Amino acid sequence: MSFSSSGSAPTPAAGAQLSLGFGDGTPEATIPAKLPRKVKAAPTQELPAVAAPAAPSAAPAVATDLDVLAQQLEQHPDYRVLRRLVPQLQFGPVPAQGIVRLLVLDTETTGLEHSSDKIIELALLRVDVDSATGLACGAVQVYDGLEDPGQPIPDIARKITGIDDSMVQGQQLDTARIAELLDGVDLIVAHNAGFDRPFVEARLPAFAAKAWACSFADIDWKQEGRDSAKLSALALEMGWFYDAHRAEMDCHALLAVLQAKLPESGHSGLAHLLAAAKGTRYRLQANGAPFDAKDALKERGYRWDATNKVWHTRLADEAALQAECDWLAASVYRGRGARVQVEALDAQVRYSSRAGVVAWRQLG
Repeated sequence: MSFSSSGSAPTPAAGAQLSLGFGDGTPEATIPAKLPRKVKAAPTQELPAVAAPAAPSAAPAVATDLDVLAQQLEQHPDYRVLRRLVPQLQFGPVPAQGIVRLLVLDTETTGLEHSSDKIIELALLRVDVDSATGLACGAVQVYDGLEDPGQPIPDIARKITGIDDSMVQGQQLDTARIAELLDGVDLIVAHNAGFDRPFVEARLPAFAAKAWACSFADIDWKQEGRDSAKLSALALEMGWFYDAHRAEMDCHALLAVLQAKLPESGHSGLAHLLAAAKGTRYRLQANGAPFDAKDALKERGYRWDATNKVWHTRLADEAALQAECDWLAASVYRGRGARVQVEALDAQVRYSSRAGVVAWRQLG
């Protein structure tokens, strides 16, 4: 995940299937002290009776008792149970055809500026997706590496990521292994690709030749009924918590979130991203817009580019672009002739620091 949303917990060991159990199987495993509750409790309702725990003998019995209790809590309307998300490294069988190869990616960095800051951790999950179902299949290949940035890690980055100078001293990314995982990949997915892509391409130029998708921006999470597009919030809404903000665990969380069906669309997040990557997005500039139109443009969702001194917006497809040009002609330029810049952005350049194909369109 991007630096702006990183944290400080260590990555749990990979290798287990996605688990819905509490605890780690030891007698010390406990239920969280506080569970989310509705505002109005139901005092007349009682939880189903919990069987008396077995005599303290083996750790698996403790874990079983906790899982039984969790299932009983879930049946009560005043409780929600959150389960630790455990990385899933094996999915269903691989079909004979219709496979798309994805690379789920996340970085941790020294700061926000790709021109001056450096990567300190890079994680990759290579996974195949059945294009017919939009679901992951087969085995997941994992890479997670640290790198010495050649400069002290700022305090804010250390606090957010938990990575300090001693952890990265003398470390380098395994470029051979990264190239092996990148080979044959059809699409790279990151949660906030606009942050991760410029950093990765600056360090490893081969990533520039690949198509990218952004699970943060390419899915309308609000329309899908989610309150937040933040990865940890999406996982919580699906009933999972995890030790966030180390690159590998963030990748596992993202894959789990995208494997699930979107609440409104009914297909998986992976299927949505595969479809989105095939299209072209557009960046439209309202060149020479009159000053008195600034409020209308701002309300419409345009942003001000202070460097080029122009209002601009992004559009999902050609139909949306044409509708926006019609609105500009009628509501901003008001019938006066105008020439606006349109930048076409396909998945090869989207979210990179490189420009797309620029053209001019005459209005009026």
